[in-house]
Amino acid sequence: MTGFTALVLSGGGARAAYQVGVLKALSKIRRSVLTGESRDENPFKIIVGTSAGAINSAALACQADRHDTTVEILAKVWADFSADQVYRSDSLGVIRSGAQWLTMLSMGWALARFKRIKPRSLLDNTPLAELLEKFIPMERLPTMLARKHLHALAVTASSYSSGEHVTFYSAAKPIEQLVRSQRLAVPTQLIHEHLLASSAIPFIFPAKRIHHQTASGAHAAWYGDGAMRQTAPLSPAVHLGADKLLVIGAGRMHEPKSLGRSSPAYPTLAQIAGHAMSSIFLDALSVDIERMNRINKTLALLSPEALANTPLRPLKCLVIAPTQRIDDIAARHVQHLPRPVRVLLAGAGVGKTGQQNQGSALASYLLFEGPFTRELMALGESDTLARVDEVHAFFGWPAVSAALT
Repeated sequence: MTGFTALVLSGGGARAAYQVGVLKALSKIRRSVLTGESRDENPFKIIVGTSAGAINSAALACQADRHDTTVEILAKVWADFSADQVYRSDSLGVIRSGAQWLTMLSMGWALARFKRIKPRSLLDNTPLAELLEKFIPMERLPTMLARKHLHALAVTASSYSSGEHVTFYSAAKPIEQLVRSQRLAVPTQLIHEHLLASSAIPFIFPAKRIHHQTASGAHAAWYGDGAMRQTAPLSPAVHLGADKLLVIGAGRMHEPKSLGRSSPAYPTLAQIAGHAMSSIFLDALSVDIERMNRINKTLALLSPEALANTPLRPLKCLVIAPTQRIDDIAARHVQHLPRPVRVLLAGAGVGKTGQQNQGSALASYLLFEGPFTRELMALGESDTLARVDEVHAFFGWPAVSAALT
């Protein structure tokens, strides 16, 4: 056993605010039971992120020598979020990207080509690049690795060029190459472009071209959101040497099961898109956790001799995910989106019809607005504090009798 504890942060656009609430609660719990220098140590030597989770991961990794302070900074950024910090939400910006993109859907690709309309995405996320430059000091990552504040950081992206799911990582020591069917791990110096590529939600944000060097030479390809084709979200953390995984989800795993009201109306484009987004961002993580639990149960049946002869090893895992439906929370905050974006999404069916919220799942990925992100952070914090005993057991922290609020 290496003894490395990994933090695994999934994707989900604005839903990633929930992760910051969980991290806030973990810092609060740790401060209540630890003293001295141990209170300031980074509890996660391996950090793995996908999509918006990659951005949170990079922020933590690049400032691993001041973990709690970084969590506080992340919390402030997410609490004060506005959509225009992530994508162009003004009328002109929306017209240039979203309106042209919808024109291609309505007028046809041939006519759009004739008119030389070549939008790359529904929204222009240029402001996000500026935000990353301001708040995530990627130049500090080599120092964090060299000083052993961190063992490895990995972010994932999906190659539109080759169809492969690629994990880009920086590690303190060389790691045996991982090559699986449609999966590849590439050691590299991580930069902001990797974060933009990993968080490029398909159709919503533009793909990013990444250059990297491998044993076979230099390569360049267009990459999109890392959640696409991600069949094993936990695999990078395990490959990098983790035997304990703290996984923070962004929905579905613990949400109340409900079929909701049936509707005779045909589903809107927003409903279909929201369902597709949830399948991309949420389902693979649930499946991989179930797979890990089955493997753990099987390994528990083996004798010590048989266990020694298998490359598999048991993993300790704690999963924290929303206890409320994020779609329902988003429905209460759709009106907080900038008006040009609301108008654009209304064309796809986002809004209210009778008593049924339409398209809130799609909106939840784009709701980078303070009222929504603050509610998600509060939910993440309360969900974690409600499981304080499990947190103590996972980290091996001493339990305390005083209640945390």
